[in-house]
Amino acid sequence: MNISEARRQQALLAALGAGAGDAAGADLDLRESGARARRGLDAYRANADAIAARTLASTFPTVRAMLGDADVARLAAEFRRAHPPQRGDLGEWGEALPAWLEAHAGLARWPWLGDTARLDLARHRCERAADAAFAAQTLARLGDHDPARLRLVPTPGIALLRSRWPLASIHRAHALDGAAADAAFAELRAALALPRAESVLIARRGWRAHVQVLDAAGADWIEAMLAGHDLAAMLQHAGPAFDFATWLAQALRDGWLRGIEPVGG
Repeated sequence: MNISEARRQQALLAALGAGAGDAAGADLDLRESGARARRGLDAYRANADAIAARTLASTFPTVRAMLGDADVARLAAEFRRAHPPQRGDLGEWGEALPAWLEAHAGLARWPWLGDTARLDLARHRCERAADAAFAAQTLARLGDHDPARLRLVPTPGIALLRSRWPLASIHRAHALDGAAADAAFAELRAALALPRAESVLIARRGWRAHVQVLDAAGADWIEAMLAGHDLAAMLQHAGPAFDFATWLAQALRDGWLRGIEPVGG
């Protein structure tokens, strides 16, 4: 490839990433191909914007339900120019969206939108995570190992989100229909008025990510597990009121654990 062709392709990529008003500033010589090249460039850009809108609507369904298709399409085009995809797998695109939404001046009236996007992103990643069945034989380590030498290994894709907003209520209200949705939105309005903070656990049940509200002690426990703390330190921090046996039974039932491993194992 000669130097002039390389420069032409680089300029084309820059023009595709620019907004319609930025095309004139791109280092791209359109005089040679005239109007056809301009139409082609516009078609490429429109197609890229449409793909961006479909991708974000799929990855962030609650945000889509809150804003509607038209606004999501406009925001997706704007977001693509600010944070273009860096990988071929568009399922990995959108990590910067929550913080971008929080900083967007036009969305200031919905201050919970950023955390809602974080919840959508956590659900998306959870559903894309690798399968990992619980290693049942590792349960025996609870009886023959010092808890200080053990750690609980979470199933891939599990995530904890702490928010000053009622995240689970937001998600539930926008996922329901009919009379159930009416009741959920009434509850949500009351929760937002307080506002009511919620910590949520995202974990997969079957192929779908499930959102569960945790109390403060439960959120602290999950946070310690995700940080890789040893079991003795977790139990000490949780205190005598924490029922580890009950929690373990729920964790095994709901698929939160991949196994119990020696520290450093």
